[in-house]
Amino acid sequence: MSLRKRLAFALGLIVLVIASGTFGYVILEGWSVFDALYMTVITITTVGFKEVHELSPQGKVFTVVLVFTSVGAVFYALNFAARIIIEGEFKDVFGRKKLQNAIKKLRGHYIVCGYGRMGRIVCDELKRRGRPFVVIEKSPVSEPPADLLLLAGDATQDEVLKEAGIENAAGLITVLPTDAENLYVVLSARGLAPTLNIVARAVGEGSEQKLLRAGANKAVSPYHIGGLRIAHMLIAPTMVDFIEFTTHGENIDIWMEEIPVAEDAKIAGQSLDQCGIGRELGIIIVAIKSRKGQLQINPASRSVIGPGDTLVAIGEASKLKTLKAMAGKREA
Repeated sequence: MSLRKRLAFALGLIVLVIASGTFGYVILEGWSVFDALYMTVITITTVGFKEVHELSPQGKVFTVVLVFTSVGAVFYALNFAARIIIEGEFKDVFGRKKLQNAIKKLRGHYIVCGYGRMGRIVCDELKRRGRPFVVIEKSPVSEPPADLLLLAGDATQDEVLKEAGIENAAGLITVLPTDAENLYVVLSARGLAPTLNIVARAVGEGSEQKLLRAGANKAVSPYHIGGLRIAHMLIAPTMVDFIEFTTHGENIDIWMEEIPVAEDAKIAGQSLDQCGIGRELGIIIVAIKSRKGQLQINPASRSVIGPGDTLVAIGEASKLKTLKAMAGKREA
């Protein structure tokens, strides 16, 4: 039973006892509702005031029955309600502390601002990819997943972003309902973390440039992307199928991944042919992005992988995991 239902039960029990006593005095003694209510209250609270009117024999019997049946029930209900309130407050404080401790342990996580329809899709994808993340949402969320790190607060506030661990985050996604809110989040986040990768949702036309000027690395318009996707489904359905095949991966083992190359990685300074990425792992390198931002599409086998580069690769999930290990920092 939820906290609200348990509290309603306790209060309902009190109301039932008072209503029963009031109704009994009205029927047995013929008193007014106000006098009957007053007599019921002073009886069940044992304050000891004098009776409103002289009681008839049946009225005295009813009072005895009311005392024995209602006093204990009322005090039980009041005690029950007090325990529920204290327990709820304790859970809120304890739960907040537990959440804060969990967030403090995170490194390289993502912060998702907004848990609406789009925010849930973003979170589902991050979870599917095994990426740690924290959600900031100011509106109450009904029945959130048990393992969701959900921080109640306003993402436009610096204190809330700090509480979400923005200093240790790898990126931030803001998908709040309005451009103004997303703009505030971008400004706050950029001020707190100058090198943070920030992706913002653009709601209105022309708002992408404003978000970019505010500090977002990328600004995405869902309506623009959705329109292009629908058009591509008609014009180039095979291409769309390929993209879905390599990026969604619900029932397949072929994925497209973005793999950063560490400074002292095993494959740094070697060509694609020397690494044996395609020959031994069967992985296709679609593009190489240098640390300066230059993008090399469909690189040749003689293309050299530099430290700090980012590889866009397609292959089996297990083989991509092997490539990540080759591109990662060497153990001392």
